Parts: sequence; structure tokens; C-alpha cells
Amino acid sequence: MHWTDRRERYRAAIGGNECLHPGSVFDAISARIAEELGFEVGMFAGSIGSFSVLGNPDLILLTLTEFAHQAYRINRAGKLPLMVDADHGYGNALNVMRTIQELETAGVAGIMIEDTVLPRTFAETKPGLVSREEGIGKMRAALAAREDKSLVIIGRTSAAAIAGPEECLIRARNYQKEGVDALFFAGGMTRELLEALHAEIRIPMMMGGGGEIGDKAYLGSQGVRIALQGHQPFSAAVQATYDTLKALRDGVKPSELKGVASAATMAKVTREGQFKSWTEKFMT
Repeated sequence: MHWTDRRERYRAAIGGNECLHPGSVFDAISARIAEELGFEVGMFAGSIGSFSVLGNPDLILLTLTEFAHQAYRINRAGKLPLMVDADHGYGNALNVMRTIQELETAGVAGIMIEDTVLPRTFAETKPGLVSREEGIGKMRAALAAREDKSLVIIGRTSAAAIAGPEECLIRARNYQKEGVDALFFAGGMTRELLEALHAEIRIPMMMGGGGEIGDKAYLGSQGVRIALQGHQPFSAAVQATYDTLKALRDGVKPSELKGVASAATMAKVTREGQFKSWTEKFMT
């Protein structure tokens, strides 16, 4: 499949003046729903990958291959530009290169690589950061591995939450200097830090949450182009599945179940009409 168009649309989306909330997706159907509802961007998180593929907590147990395969399933289902959280790139700088190659092949539009020490080390009591030098090396490796120049490489840092505002500013400057296309800030953000970053950073900024700092208009005015809202759609799907199975187990008749998608909705999200057309065209 040809992926460049969606990457160019992703670049256009983060190159504007507005802050966008991406649609958190986890499989083919959720991606189609997000696209149908008009989300400009989809977001597939590492935590949601672990939940949806393995049924495990977010402890860096998911492999690159498993994550890339799920990203590909999401991408082939539609044309929604997809950004992903590739955690630490699944290892050192050489692993980062492999991560970029696999996710680029899978059709991803934007890839985050972060500078947190992952997975958890022996006897670790609190999260840590890789050295500045290693973080820079990972960003360089990510950029070098990219073949489609429309693919967006996003440097992600948790420095504000782990080491404080000054370290966050230093790393943001360094990653911008290396040539990443955007920066993602995970945790620890304040208005003061965001405004300090805005004064120095000339590439699109992204962040987790942000609602406690200000609304989309304020975030947009400070250079934030993507602000996550969490990953409630997956949790909602879990709850709906739990409630439906429990009701059936408790003896509720299928015809009396609540919150079940209609036949029309199922036909829309599975693209039944398209397949019917293809069947008539190619099989009769």
C-alpha cells in the first residue's frame, strides 16, 4: 500500500496553528470509527498495544514485531494518519533504527521515540532517563533510518516529570537541534514550562493531556499541535464487553442486551456494502 499521502496529511495537521485531540485507536474497527467521526489523526499507544495484543499491563512486554503488526492492521483498515508511541525504540540506538524501519513499513505517519530508561531495571524504585548523549544518539538513529521523508519523527521526553523543567528545556533544545520533526512532552508540564518551551522551540509540540494547563485555544497559542486525552475508548470497549458477557452469563436474552451496535452500524464499520459491490463485480 502507498502510505505517503496520509503522512503528508499528518504533517499538514501538525503544521497548522491549532491544537488537535487525536482519536485513541487500538484495532481496525476503532480506527475506522475514528476516521468516520472526522478525527484528523489517530493515536496508537504502547500501553494500548500491550493491553489489546497481550492483555498485559504496560510493562514493556510487547515486542516490536507485535506492535508493528497491530499498527499495520490499523493502517490497512482505512486512511487515518496514525501516530504511535514506540516507547524507547525497543532497545538501543540500533534497535531504534529497526523500530523506525518496521513502523515505516507498517504505514505509520508519526513515530515517538522517548528517552526514559525502559524496561524497568532491577531494584528500580523510580523512573529514570537515559543520558543526554544516549537520547541524542537515539534521535539521530531514528532520523537516519527513515526512508520516506514525509514520515514524522517525534522526540519524546519525560524529563519534566523525572528531572525537572531545566532538564526538559535542555533536552528539547538538543533534540530540536538534531532535526526531529516534533517534540512530545510526557508529564510534569506547567504553564510556565510550556511558555518557556514555546519561546525556544520552533517545531510542533505535543503533550499528554494538557487540559489541566489550559484549553485547546491556549495550548494552540503556545505551539502545542497535539494534546492527548487519554485512551478511554479501549477502556470503554473492555467495560462494554464485560457487561455484555456478564449479562449473557446471567441469563439475559440476546434480544434484551443494552448498548449493542446496530446492524447498520456493523455494516458501516465492516464496509459490508463495499464487499457486496466487489462480490457482484468480481464473483458473478
